[in-house]
Amino acid sequence: MMHADTAPPGAAAPVFYQTDEEGHHSEGSTMLGFWLYLMSDCLIFATLFATYGVLGRSYAAGPTPKDLFDLPGIAVNTAMLLFSSITYGFAMLEMDRDRIKRTQVWLAITGLFGVAFVALEIREFAHLFHEGAPPWRSAFLSSFYTLVGTHGLHVSMGILWLVVLMVQVRKYGLIVENKRRLMCLSMFWHFLDLIWIGVFTVVYLMGVLE
Repeated sequence: MMHADTAPPGAAAPVFYQTDEEGHHSEGSTMLGFWLYLMSDCLIFATLFATYGVLGRSYAAGPTPKDLFDLPGIAVNTAMLLFSSITYGFAMLEMDRDRIKRTQVWLAITGLFGVAFVALEIREFAHLFHEGAPPWRSAFLSSFYTLVGTHGLHVSMGILWLVVLMVQVRKYGLIVENKRRLMCLSMFWHFLDLIWIGVFTVVYLMGVLE
């Protein structure tokens, strides 16, 4: 039985494109399609990591990771993203209990952590430009900006997706379709966390400590 606050009073359930006998998307096909998307993203990031592995030491007599990267600052940025993963987990727990308000609160906190992460990343890029290290300075910097920037773009799109889902949940409640979408975003968000751990280790940590 669903909790009393599952759907806002007076809100009519939306009509979605019908694909099965009951008039709803097939959950299995949706999740399969999203897993395929995540696999394609894995290939993209694998390619970017491989490119960085090849070009990451081509400094062209320019600045090196030791000259540019501030590990304490990057650690703070990493913490922002990891905390956002934890708060999204709390949102999913509240979603399972059909608590709209608490789900929305945790989603909002997740979004704020995500915004903080992107803002700190933009600040880092601005600092690198100020230090005379734009993408065209060396192959190392080109591969660095491409890898880190692609991840940041994914996080930005995830924040936009999060906002859209919060609007959907507020309007229609925790209906089956919204729960499925929140689950897909959860997988996407945790996937980005895993990718960032790789970026932090390979790009920043190994770059400064080697």
